Amino acid sequence: MKMQTCRLSQWFLLFLISFCSCSFTEAQKSNRQLKKKTYVIHMDRTNMPQAFDDHFKWYDSSLKSVSNSAQMLYSYNTVVHGFSTRLTVEEAKLIEKQEGILAVIPEVKYELHTTRTPEFLGLGKSVSFFPASEKVSEVIIGVLDTGVWPELESFNDAGLGPVPASWKGECEVGKNFTSSSCNRKLIGARYFSKGYEAAFGAIDESQESKSPRDDDGHGSHTSTTAAGSAVTGASLFGFAAGTARGMAAEARVATYKVCWLGGCFSSDILAAIDKAVEDGVNVLSLSLGGSSPDYYRDNVAIGAFSAAAQGVFVSCSAGNGGPSSGTLSNVAPWITTVGAGTLDRDFPAYVTLGNGKKITGESLYSGKPLPDSLLPIVYAGNASNSTSGSLCLSSTLNPAKVAGKIVVCDRGGNSRVQKGLVVKEAGGVGMILANTEAYGEEQLADAHLTPTAAVGKKSGDAIKSYISSDANPTATISTGTTRLGVQPSPVVAAFSSRGPNLLTPHILKPDLIAPGVNILAGWTGGAGPTGLDSDKRHVAFNIISGTSMSCPHISGLAALLKAAHPDWSPAAIRSALMTTAYSTYKNGEVIQDVSNGSPSTPFDIGAGHVNPTAALDPGLVYDTTTDDYFAFLCALNYSSLQIKVISKRDFTCNGNKNYKLEDLNYPSFAVPLETPSTRGGEDVAPTTVKYTRTLTNKGAPSTYKVSVTAPKEVKIVVEPESLSFAEANEQKSYTVTFIASPMPSGSESFARLEWSDGKHIVGSPIAFTWT
Repeated sequence: MKMQTCRLSQWFLLFLISFCSCSFTEAQKSNRQLKKKTYVIHMDRTNMPQAFDDHFKWYDSSLKSVSNSAQMLYSYNTVVHGFSTRLTVEEAKLIEKQEGILAVIPEVKYELHTTRTPEFLGLGKSVSFFPASEKVSEVIIGVLDTGVWPELESFNDAGLGPVPASWKGECEVGKNFTSSSCNRKLIGARYFSKGYEAAFGAIDESQESKSPRDDDGHGSHTSTTAAGSAVTGASLFGFAAGTARGMAAEARVATYKVCWLGGCFSSDILAAIDKAVEDGVNVLSLSLGGSSPDYYRDNVAIGAFSAAAQGVFVSCSAGNGGPSSGTLSNVAPWITTVGAGTLDRDFPAYVTLGNGKKITGESLYSGKPLPDSLLPIVYAGNASNSTSGSLCLSSTLNPAKVAGKIVVCDRGGNSRVQKGLVVKEAGGVGMILANTEAYGEEQLADAHLTPTAAVGKKSGDAIKSYISSDANPTATISTGTTRLGVQPSPVVAAFSSRGPNLLTPHILKPDLIAPGVNILAGWTGGAGPTGLDSDKRHVAFNIISGTSMSCPHISGLAALLKAAHPDWSPAAIRSALMTTAYSTYKNGEVIQDVSNGSPSTPFDIGAGHVNPTAALDPGLVYDTTTDDYFAFLCALNYSSLQIKVISKRDFTCNGNKNYKLEDLNYPSFAVPLETPSTRGGEDVAPTTVKYTRTLTNKGAPSTYKVSVTAPKEVKIVVEPESLSFAEANEQKSYTVTFIASPMPSGSESFARLEWSDGKHIVGSPIAFTWT
């Protein structure tokens, strides 16, 4: 009986375990099914069922058919048709099966890509080159970012005439933002938070303003970089003193706040693009990015396609994933993708070691200086019990080992300014921020709260070597002022994301680079220059770095070109900026990559560094029409449905036509080649590929002749070798044949093609890859 009872008990226990396990699994599954997330529902507006006479009612009916509780976050009417909402996975699958649904795309989170620039770009040399201010003031730049601080002097509207008649937008009110926050300079302001709040809950208005007001600083910086009014006496604590002005100082600004403390969400971004195009902007500037899915799954690329088709120039930051290759964001060919370079200006800080060696770094520290006498110095890796102690992460330093000392911290892992605060909280008196291999010799200036010098890898290694070789190492740090005329300049920023374009290897990205390192521009009154909670300083201008800073330079310059040439398409403007860019210094040497000191390649700089004066008169342009983009999508083997998701138009690829990626009329060339599989001793024939391009004359009648600089691995043949244009807007086509020898997989090589009539040079980079 005991044995029987024991067996029954064991059986019952196993039953309970099995039952609980199954119940738990079912509960998990149920929770997953019930958990909602945001989706953007793309609708085929041209195929609305006859039972409906209103698109909004159709959208609402479609939504209610799968969920009684779901509400629309946004309805989209301009660059896309459809709406966004919160659904479970099962509900999303159900609505995707309905007639008239083109695509159901999950929400994606995006991140921000975070005075002397006009002179460096040549904008102050000759007023006669540039369009009259009244023409520039008709151009409207829409900036999608963290909002705006409207009280900045950079938004002063003195001297500006009435708001352009083409403007249809408004000045939305909200916390700390009234209709009077806008003026004839800042002509519009909106905010978009529904997608963000659906993911994170209601905005905490004690932490950030539910309005267009910028509590972060990033949006004020990008918008004033693009089009800030001229402000004399601008500086950050006396650094970079002078007159600060945006690239298109007379252009109008409209701000669209899409980024919040928790990030930027695609449903909000798409709503902002939709509204901005409806409002009448001419240029859209987006200093943000995420992953690069297929174009028909990328809501930013989808919105940008329709914007470009309606004549709006769209520029986006390339990303801050460099110097690693293949790290680009925003690679669609209808978007201008911008990398970052330096100015000829820096902010030196000086390190003196106990062995007498002097090292120059960089810093914007403006507080109480260290004494001239030498102080003890320690490497953070030797003053921490953490395996990542060298990075000076929060609470990793041992106060007993750093108190009263200068601490050497390695870059990476947390923000540069945060490291100084960690040192200060542990009792350290100063910091030397040392680059690792990933950052090379790049030096970025920050408004540190602790006496700091940021140094390149070589200097950092020398300092660490001194510390390890001396029983009582010492040092001190002193800061300088502003140094101009730094050479070589520009150099490619180490952080600037690099090609190749992994999504579409036939399209070379980035398109070009612009200033993005240590840029002075307007700042919020709601945060200190470091953005740290403990930073209570208030500044009207700040100096920060990122492709976020280079993107609005191109946005502003595009506005200048739009003012000078109102009839030019977005593609023509991009072509002018690219084909006139420079890739070498005046001495003929190729622009340097600061991450390794080597010459840059088109995967780093695209066509080169922007040259605004030349871009105003490019001679010829590679114009790209909407039909060209349709052919490009056909060459990608996209279905009619996928093309309609992107374009909102019915388009069927011609089955009898041979669509080729090589024939998209782009101002640069990317040539991906296959490395053939061979058996020992087997000869392999060269690979031959042909590209076609069409040039449009934007100047006087002239004859252009071609020249090519080719690597030894590739023979390049251009036909014809001469193009004669008799009138403006005349078009002529040519072909380029590349005959490439086999190379090992992973090989890269580069070339350049130029058309010139003696006055203009129309240049195109060429990049070859073997895989």
